Amino acid sequence: MDQLKSIFELRDMLHMMERDIGLDRLSRVERDVLLAAHALTSVPGAPVQSEQIRSHRLVREIAQATFHRTLKSLLALGLLERAGGSKAKHYVVCFDPAAK
Repeated sequence: MDQLKSIFELRDMLHMMERDIGLDRLSRVERDVLLAAHALTSVPGAPVQSEQIRSHRLVREIAQATFHRTLKSLLALGLLERAGGSKAKHYVVCFDPAAK
């Protein structure tokens, strides 16, 4: 039972952190795609390819159609933007927790 309690405490803490920076407004899939994109970005503002995001362990089990709908949703929310005006495949994370 101690393992379940530890997992609960970690999940509860994670939920509070997500709420504090505004990630709780996103669906689980949106959060995972955004976090994967951020994790793959070497420096703030650096582009990341959709194939890299798609292969990240947080999102590789998501259906292809769901992944692409999620990218569109994150673009519409202004959390991702197309890198250098490209039409597809390269994105920049635009999430700013201070602006929530």
